[in-house]
Amino acid sequence: MKVDAHHHLWDLDAVQYPWLMEDAVRFFGDPKPIRRNYLLPEFSQGAGAQGIGGSVHIQVGAADGMAEAVWVDGVASSATDWPMVQVVFCDLTAPDVATQLDAFGALNSVVGVRQIVGRAPEEDAKSGTNDLLDDPAFVEGLRLAAARGFSFDLQLIPELMPRMAQIIAQVPELRVVLCHAGSPYDRTAEGIAKWAENLRHLSALPNVWCKLSGLGMFDHDWTAAKIAPIVGHVLGQFGADRVMFGSNFPVDSLSSDYQTLMQAYRELVPETDHDAVFGETATAFYFDGRE
Repeated sequence: MKVDAHHHLWDLDAVQYPWLMEDAVRFFGDPKPIRRNYLLPEFSQGAGAQGIGGSVHIQVGAADGMAEAVWVDGVASSATDWPMVQVVFCDLTAPDVATQLDAFGALNSVVGVRQIVGRAPEEDAKSGTNDLLDDPAFVEGLRLAAARGFSFDLQLIPELMPRMAQIIAQVPELRVVLCHAGSPYDRTAEGIAKWAENLRHLSALPNVWCKLSGLGMFDHDWTAAKIAPIVGHVLGQFGADRVMFGSNFPVDSLSSDYQTLMQAYRELVPETDHDAVFGETATAFYFDGRE
């Protein structure tokens, strides 16, 4: 099965997304064009046309993480012809984190957790999300998630990778997947070189995987040639058996249609690695072992 390992859905009548309603240009662009319902039939039609047959829904900043998870679980259970699992938001530093994780575990589609460590330097300076790296409760929350069989979707910026690698090394039983190739926001040659150097701190850990996703967020004028160095470094450091494709739709629809995105990755990923990157890695990470 070919899998899109990173996408979002939303029904604005069912769940509230404050960030989507704000009249502000974000690090990924202006959200106004995607300020509408984006549901599974639309997503699966575009992805299915490119051979995708299943997917992983990633939490996307809902006002109420449990409300989002319950809604997505309903979508997943109703989609008998489209296998879909989800990664939910949980504040791993919360005093009642164990109770929250148990509640999420009662939903059949939940396989992992995401709590964003970093989005972009300017936004992080305002939000304070980087402070998670200095919070002992965060490490304990990661341990509790791992104990329940959950994986962790890691989103951060390159300069935070060395510190995060130290944290992950303390929880070797936790399966971690890096979102958006670690957000290489500086696309100059020097920026890519620094990102690749920082990435080695994570790729050296055997319990860390990586997603080729979200590369249009920091460059709406991206081309296959421009992202080729990123794809090359990711495959070179992790190997295809630890790399998976994700569209990051509908956010990345701000810079590309689905067909163009898939065509670029088909060209850049060696054909011998297609089965792994476009399906097998994500299937093994998110779907295998489920009833």
